[in-house]
Amino acid sequence: MFFLSFRGEDTRTNFTDHLCDALKRSDIVTFRDEQKLDSGEEIASEIFRAIRQSSCSVIVFSETYVFSGWCLEELAEIVKQRNENGHKVFPIFYHMDPSDLRKQKLKVEEAFSKHEEIYKEDKEKILKWRNALTHVANIKG
Repeated sequence: MFFLSFRGEDTRTNFTDHLCDALKRSDIVTFRDEQKLDSGEEIASEIFRAIRQSSCSVIVFSETYVFSGWCLEELAEIVKQRNENGHKVFPIFYHMDPSDLRKQKLKVEEAFSKHEEIYKEDKEKILKWRNALTHVANIKG
């Protein structure tokens, strides 16, 4: 199974829909949050379980992906699974320059400034997100 990480407001009704359709036509089972979560289940644990059960993840980095703390939590779990279990990771840079993610500049810098304000008491979380972002941005997309 593939796990698909994306920022819904950026790509849900365009690129991500087309990607999911293409994967489905190729008989690749893909976890996409709004399709597989049963109502009433705790979303975080269900998504982390889906990441752990997947053999690989496709991450669609879009313009506001890094503004979402939830996307960054998914990303950190994906990197953890890659490091611990050999989980394969396929980044897609959708209207994004990978070097902006690696260097964490421009919109990425703006996003992390906001996260640092919100999570000022949890510097470990911010560091975990920054490291995960840099790690995946160094993978050829």
